[in-house]
Amino acid sequence: MNILVTGGAGFIGSALCRHLVADPRNRVINLDKLTYAGNLASLHQIENYPNYRFVHGDICDETLLTEILRGEKIDHIIHLAAETHVDRSIDGPAAFIETNIVGTFRLLGAALAYWRGLSGAAARDFRFQHVSTDEVFGDLPFDGSLFTEETPYAPSSPYSASKAASDHLVLAWHHTFGLPVMLSNCSNNYGPFHFPEKLIPLTILNALDEKPLPVYGNGANVRDWLYVEDHVRALELIAQKGAVGESYNIGGRAERTNLGVVETICDLLDGRKPRRGGRSYRDLITFVADRPGHDRRYAMEPAKVEHDLGWRARESFETGLTRTIDWYLDNGWWWRPIRDGAYAGERLGRLVAAQ
Repeated sequence: MNILVTGGAGFIGSALCRHLVADPRNRVINLDKLTYAGNLASLHQIENYPNYRFVHGDICDETLLTEILRGEKIDHIIHLAAETHVDRSIDGPAAFIETNIVGTFRLLGAALAYWRGLSGAAARDFRFQHVSTDEVFGDLPFDGSLFTEETPYAPSSPYSASKAASDHLVLAWHHTFGLPVMLSNCSNNYGPFHFPEKLIPLTILNALDEKPLPVYGNGANVRDWLYVEDHVRALELIAQKGAVGESYNIGGRAERTNLGVVETICDLLDGRKPRRGGRSYRDLITFVADRPGHDRRYAMEPAKVEHDLGWRARESFETGLTRTIDWYLDNGWWWRPIRDGAYAGERLGRLVAAQ
């Protein structure tokens, strides 16, 4: 397929690009605006592949979108471009409205016009695949309940509200205009190349730098964790076998409290890179004022994608976290410039992405 990936220089997007170009039958066009979280270093291993092309641009630019769709004869769009950090959406929601809502609207407009100009097999096989989050469903009580594809939307932050709006736009373009779309909502991702403001990399890197490990409130908020390579395999399966008009929940079946995540990282680092003096990294844990409107618990039921498409998460939380920690220990070339460079002037040391 000729695949347009939007937001392909971000964490999940770059993992998806690396995964897709490994199959030489795919041609991948990566469109990314390169905002603060976009990093071309995450794509260094594929930047010279003959079946990969990077385009620096904005999904709000319909002229550029049309040029790419027509010029590259795109068969499939996988839309990941989004502002994603809850704390940032509280501090400045305007960027989330512009990218997540207006940007998705512009992309849908360009895709619809392009699709209507196709014929035969090209029109029949074209797909618009939208990637979203579990946060659109609001939160769950501390019980055994799970988000399903039928769970009503109840977003609580500017970030999740903007993603919920984009989900609704995508479905509306399907129901009203017939655009062949597919959606997925995923739980919290983690793994290599994860931007250092997010909970897991922030904890790893703060620990290595002997800085406080901030945890919101009492750390009891629960998240379901999904290793990023498992996620992109699911996205590929949806691209290949997903049904038009359907949504798929993708989760790791790995619920952990935020405090439990931080403590597990500390314990693994104690064994892999002990602190000077022999003290545990747990001593660096610092409880901070809770985030406004902090959702209690997210937990996904991925039975549909498991049953219909044959997907299973290969990594447990423990194996995936071990791989992640080892990657950060071995790849300071990637994260150190972010910590020491342009982003160092921001509030990295006190940001907690306990999403």
